[in-house]
Formats: sequence, structure tokens, C-alpha cells
Amino acid sequence: MEGIEHKTVSVNGLNMHVAEKGEGPIVLFLHGFPEIWYTWRHQITAFAALGYRAVAPDLRGYGDSDAPVEVDSYSCLHVVGDLVALIHSLGGGEPVFLVAHDWGAMIGWYLCLFRPDLVKAFVSLTVPFRPRHPKLKPVETMRAFFGEDYYMCRFQEPGKIESEIAEYGAEAVIKKILTERSPGLPRLPNENPFGSDTNSIKLPHWFTEEDLKYYVQKFNQTGFTGGLNYYRALDLNWELSGAWTGAKVSVPVKYVVGDIDMVYNTPGVKEYVHGGGFKNDVPMLEECVVMENTGHFINQERPHEVNASIHQFFQNFSA
Repeated sequence: MEGIEHKTVSVNGLNMHVAEKGEGPIVLFLHGFPEIWYTWRHQITAFAALGYRAVAPDLRGYGDSDAPVEVDSYSCLHVVGDLVALIHSLGGGEPVFLVAHDWGAMIGWYLCLFRPDLVKAFVSLTVPFRPRHPKLKPVETMRAFFGEDYYMCRFQEPGKIESEIAEYGAEAVIKKILTERSPGLPRLPNENPFGSDTNSIKLPHWFTEEDLKYYVQKFNQTGFTGGLNYYRALDLNWELSGAWTGAKVSVPVKYVVGDIDMVYNTPGVKEYVHGGGFKNDVPMLEECVVMENTGHFINQERPHEVNASIHQFFQNFSA
């Protein structure tokens, strides 16, 4: 895309691909699954025009960044370590504005928890903070409450879901995931996990054939295993983050979500977000914005509204 610069940065023992544009205060954008830096294309150009330096990496395991083989290499400590090194390489360790979506938001919360000194303010899209339960491991808890076909449970066995994805092809799977608008729990049954007729799926106006082609090219190049390994490290993250049980997030935060987002509609999430639990764990939570008739990929579906919401919040912290 015009004016966006691409470079490779050495961080935390691996090579990370970074897309960036603009000059000014740094805004660091973190993507989720199954995505890459490109999900932030509308934000990069908009925030560069607003006087920011917009920076969007491919997280480890994605796109043009290195993809370690071992599941243990995708823990929260590894990925936050990547971001700490990236922040130091960009601005000498000065705090940055942070915007993150989906798995990127989960990593964003860890960054805020572990290194609040590096974050001026955080806008989390779709995923609220998830406090660590001192006794319940994430995967066995999800199996008990949501069943074995819940997508995060189905992702656990290395190689299994990759082989099912390969049968469909990257294009069909990416198209299915990015166009899904059901607010129910995402389930992947053993038979036809991604549906029986992906050819009939029509792309929404906010995700073009050109966009799809770029995604497919990168996932055919790198594969899905790196992204799936984040889910496989959920229990490892629980073990590694024991020292932060009960810790508060001490960073200014704004939360933005769509009303038909599947994360927002997961049992217990709305109650946590609006019932006081979220504010208790994140005392500097300033606002929760719920956009009507909006799904999970909110930064692509509603870019202008999302950009305005982010910019309005960050202006409170600009010198």
C-alpha cells in the first residue's frame, strides 16, 4: 500500500517484519488470528495522516516474521519480550500508544500487566482483560464449560486442525472465519468443521478479493501453525503468570467491541464488562464502547468509527 514502509527488525532472538508509516508519537498495532499486519491497513494510513507513527508488526509465527516450531516459544513471556524489544528499537524504550485486536489484545493485556511503563494508553478491540483464576487452568475449564468442539479446544492437538485446514485450503478457511457473524460460541465439529459449501460465501464490502488474496498468499507462505500455537500455549501462560494473580492493570484503557462479536457474547463476558468486574481489575478503564450491528473484525468492518474512537482517546494523553 502506498507510503507504507516494510522492514525487518531483530527482536528477542528472532526476525520480526514491521509495516509502518508516518512520524510522531508511536502507535503500536497488534493483530489477532488468523491475521497479519495488513488487518491494520485502514488504521496505518489514518493515523499517519493524523500525525502519528503507525507501526504494525507481524507477530511471531505470522506473515514475514520468524515462526519458531516449538509450542513453548509462543508463551506470553516470549511474545511480550518481542514487543519490549520492538518498542526499544523504535523509540529507545519510550512508552507507546497501544491498539490491539483478538489475540493481539490478549498479548496487549499481558504487556500492560508486565510492563505498564512502556504503554501510554491502550485501546483493546473485542477482548477485555481476563484475570487469572488461581485454581482453574484455561483449556480444561473451556472443555468443561463449552465442550470439546469449542474452537479453542479443537486447536489444541498439534497437526490435527492444520490437516483439516489443508483439506479446505487457506482461502476457504480465511473467508469462513472473517465473514462469520454469528454471536454464538464458535464451534468446529469433527465433520465439516468449516462448513460444507465455502464456495457460496460472499465477501462483505469491507473485505475485498484483493484483501483475501493478500491474506492467502501470506498464510500459504507461513502456514497456520504459528498462530495456532498461541492457543496451545494457553495453559503454559497460566503457569507462567502465577506471580501476577490478582494484579491490577495500571494503564489507561478504552474498550471497543461490536454487539454481535463472538467474544463479547461468550457467557459471562458482558456481565464482567458491564457489572463492575472489568473496572475493578482495570481501575484506569475510562470507557466501554459497544458498536451496534458489528462483528468481530471491527477495525476492518467499521474503520472510520474505530479510528475516531481511538484518536479521541489518545488525544487525552498527547503533549
